[in-house]
Formats: sequence, C-alpha cells, structure tokens
Amino acid sequence: MNIAVFSTKPYDRQFLDAANSTHNHVIDYFEPRLSVQTVPLAEGYDAVCAFVNDHLDADVLTHLAEHGTRLIALRSAGFNNVDLAKADELGLTVVRVPAYSPYAVAEHTIGLMLTLNRRINRAYNRVREGNFSLDGLMGYVLRGRTAGIIGTGQIGAATAEILLGMGCNVIATDPYPDDELAKRGVKYVELDDLIAESDIITLHCPLTKESHYMIDKRAIDRMKPGVMLINTSRGALLDTTAVIEGLKSETIALLGLDVYEEEENLFFQDLSARVIQDDVFARLLTFPNVLITGHQAFFTEEALTTIATTTLENISAFERGGEVPNTVNSERVVSS
Repeated sequence: MNIAVFSTKPYDRQFLDAANSTHNHVIDYFEPRLSVQTVPLAEGYDAVCAFVNDHLDADVLTHLAEHGTRLIALRSAGFNNVDLAKADELGLTVVRVPAYSPYAVAEHTIGLMLTLNRRINRAYNRVREGNFSLDGLMGYVLRGRTAGIIGTGQIGAATAEILLGMGCNVIATDPYPDDELAKRGVKYVELDDLIAESDIITLHCPLTKESHYMIDKRAIDRMKPGVMLINTSRGALLDTTAVIEGLKSETIALLGLDVYEEEENLFFQDLSARVIQDDVFARLLTFPNVLITGHQAFFTEEALTTIATTTLENISAFERGGEVPNTVNSERVVSS
C-alpha cells in the first residue's frame, strides 16, 4: 500500500523503515501535522498514518475519503483526535496501536513522582552551580503513602505493580476492575473516594466526553492538602486553570505532567529560541513544584519498535482483506 506518514520525526522514519523490511509498503514521510491545511499532501494515498496531535476531524476525513484514502493507521493508543462517527459514515477503517509499551509509560510516571518528591531536578541544577545546600529539597518516604490510580488498563496496572513493590497503599478506580490487581492488594474505590483519600493521584485513562476535565475545581477541592498529581495520559483530563489555582492554594503540592491539553502547538518541536505564546503553559513553568516533560513517556526503543511493527501489521492485514486487528471504529476503550 501507499502510505502517507504525518508528524514525522527522524526516529519515526528509522523505526518504520526497519519494520517495513518485511512488509514492502511504499512510505512517504511528511513533517507537518495532518490538518485541513496539509491534507492535500495525502491525496492519492491508500493509507494515512497519523500521530497524537494530527487532526482527523470531519473535514479532513472527508477530503481523505474523496481522494482515495481507505485506512487511517494511528501510531498511538489514543484516538480522541479522530471523528469516528464521520469515519464510519465515510467507510474509513481506523486502526491503532493499543499497547506499545505500558512499562515505558509506567516507569516514566514513577520517574516523575520520585523526581518531584525528592526535588532531584532542583538538586541537579544547584550542584552544577556549586550550591550544595539542602534547604528546600526535603521529600517524604513513599512507602506507606496512599497512591490513587485512575484507570487500570495496561499502563495503570503496570504503574500499580511498581507502586505496590515500593510499599505504597494502592487504591484505584476503573469501570472494569482488574481482578488480578485486586488479588495483589489494589483496592478499588469510587472516584470521589480516591480523590479524597490519595496522597498521590496518577491518571491512566483515555480522553472521552465523560473523562474530559475529570480533575476540575470540584475534584481539587476534595483533595488532601499537599497532594501530588501526575498526568501521563491525556492533557484534557485536567482543567489546567483549576490546577493552577490548586497550586496557588497549595492543595496541589507537586505536579508532574507529560501531557498538556494545548500541547499540539508546543510538543515535539524545538521552540527554545522563541517566546512561548501559551500564557497558561507559561504560568505552569513559573512554579518550582511543577515538572513537565514533552510527551516523552512512551519514548523508548521498545515502544517505538512495537509502534512501528504493529502499525505496519495493521496496514498489511487491511491490505489482505478480512478481519483487521486493532480497529477502533466500533470499539469502546476503557483505559490505556
């Protein structure tokens, strides 16, 4: 098949080319994000391969369908950037990579927790400047603390396993509780109870209409003073304005983010020589107790290998006809 890959970085080309050695598809790479403005680049391609910040709304999908595209291959687990109803209407198949490396994201999540708690980022900068003072670097022992996990799909479950191994009291909420996790000591509770009881809250659920802004002012008002909040899932799970107010009131003592609701104009590009135009994001950067990474939790050799391999296997299965794995058109995903 002829494939147009959008939002291409050098590492995408490296891993997709390696995986394509056993599939022999014709792949063209485009650096821009897929949008109404860039969709003409995809004209004549059988398949379009998109990433998390590509826009596949009704207008884009209509243009694709009218110009020969039959398959949307997402190289991500999430698909909230795709108008699935419109895809169904147009007869476009949408496939994804449901589980590329849950341990990669889980380990990054724990890394954010440890770095924030022990102020490792601040200590690193101090030592480089010859400042060996410990003032302001005090943390706490995680063992015995209550960690609340919102969403216990593969990533949430992997995070729970690590936290259990660290001696945390792990509670969780999910519409579909994991019996194996429960046997290992994870206690399932209602969302409101998790928010009220947790010393650490970490989000591992998909972005849906129901989960949009699940962490809002009401939720923050119910949190323990001094809570640590981590989000490595989807940016719009958090109402960022409410989170900033939570930081100012010191309800949220530590905030770790690998995602941001308006990240598409920021992440995956070098803006070091430019002024950040997003005032909300710029405000977040002023807090000494906030740690932000640029959507890199997945960024491991293992994950990129799996993403490339699964993406091309999905495309080959579609080309062969019959049942196509990892189709999301009629699928309801609960957690990731």
